[in-house]
Amino acid sequence: MTLSTTPQLLGLAVVVLWLAVVVLTALAVRHRWSSEREWSRKVVHIGTGPVVLLAWLFGIQRDLAIPAAALVTAATALNHRFRLLPAVEDVGRHSYGTVAYGASITILLALFWPQQPLTVAAGVLVMALGDGLAGLVGAQLRSRRWSLLGQNKSVAGTSCMAAVSALSLLSLRSLALATGQAAPAIPALVAIALIATALEQCSWFGLDNLTVPLTSSLLWQSWGGT
Repeated sequence: MTLSTTPQLLGLAVVVLWLAVVVLTALAVRHRWSSEREWSRKVVHIGTGPVVLLAWLFGIQRDLAIPAAALVTAATALNHRFRLLPAVEDVGRHSYGTVAYGASITILLALFWPQQPLTVAAGVLVMALGDGLAGLVGAQLRSRRWSLLGQNKSVAGTSCMAAVSALSLLSLRSLALATGQAAPAIPALVAIALIATALEQCSWFGLDNLTVPLTSSLLWQSWGGT
């Protein structure tokens, strides 16, 4: 083991530990609030987002990042098929969302890692925080609701998606400027948040877990994050 690989292995260990804590938290939430089947899944959904920033912090390179993401995606696919961890998958509806989520992270890593870590983070955090919190807020707050292709949406959830996505992107912009990296202008970030919110409306079978992060990252890159 060389000195150059030691920080990466440490970073990988931190990422694995973080994911283990997220899954254990989801299991605890499932046990405590068994009637709220969506909550435990959202814990995993939201908790996965910071992994990209941890990988950047510890300098994890492509040869570790991409296989690790692909392995996690394969594990989620097995869990989707066999329900080994119901807290991650059991939401009472047919969805490939967790598999699509892992696949989108793997694709973004293959496209942009490690040269453009904030481009990857832009898509992942919009999905993790924006979509994740929107599902919780929309279910808990009373507001006007509608159904689109069998998926229930609400003013509260949709507004939360737009606001949290915009705040996440603005935070990444501040981080980019603080570290000397390029980032889109504020109007472009608002546009990305709104486009991501529109894509989230089309969420049948968990499709938004693929379209939202990929589109958000590509727009971040195209509109100034180079």
